Amino acid sequence: MTSKARLFYPKELKSGLISKLSESQSHYIKNVMRLKPGDKISLFNSSNGEWDVSILVQGKDLTEFKVEKLSKPQEEHNNLWLAFSPIKKIPQDMMIQKTTELGVQKFIPLLCERSVVREINIERAEKIVTEASEQSNRISVPEILKIQNLESFLKNFPENGKLIFCDINCDSSNLKNILSRKDPICILIGPEGDFSENERQLIVNHKKTISISLAKNLLRAETAAIAATTILSYNLNFK
Repeated sequence: MTSKARLFYPKELKSGLISKLSESQSHYIKNVMRLKPGDKISLFNSSNGEWDVSILVQGKDLTEFKVEKLSKPQEEHNNLWLAFSPIKKIPQDMMIQKTTELGVQKFIPLLCERSVVREINIERAEKIVTEASEQSNRISVPEILKIQNLESFLKNFPENGKLIFCDINCDSSNLKNILSRKDPICILIGPEGDFSENERQLIVNHKKTISISLAKNLLRAETAAIAATTILSYNLNFK
């Protein structure tokens, strides 16, 4: 039995559509998955849902397909965000991959006073979230914003949102009254050297901040992000 590949397709999907995959996707279908004309794949996006697709024609760097039927409609999802200070490449890649699998819808990289890494490769991050979405059976692919400073982020945080501050100094894990699938719930993770005292006060005093404790131990940034996303995702999905 041939394996059924699942790929993100950003353009409109509808029954009867005939179109082409990108060059990289065509290479994957032909040379990695070893699929041939007549084989089935799945294409998805957050606007149109997931569709069964037949391969019509294959060339060197071209795969033409025909959309057949809807297999999974678009769905309501949790409006879960992750705001984080960039960290080293390997742990950051893992953090973005795993939190995508767990349901983060938007990534917001932040520049903080103690940020060691001060930029993010958005193209690389977009590739990671796309592949993680394909592999984890989710339909939506997270958005990745340009890097911004912490003060600007706090100033422009939406009025209907909740800011979940993972604070080692907090002794509470109370999540009451923050669970809304529609309104933004944003997890805030600091840099490897933690927030400065000035930044901590800005966060704690922000009217939308809810401080929670993840563990008694000091967690690495990527561990804290994955743990917080797991906790929030579970509570949103099974409240």
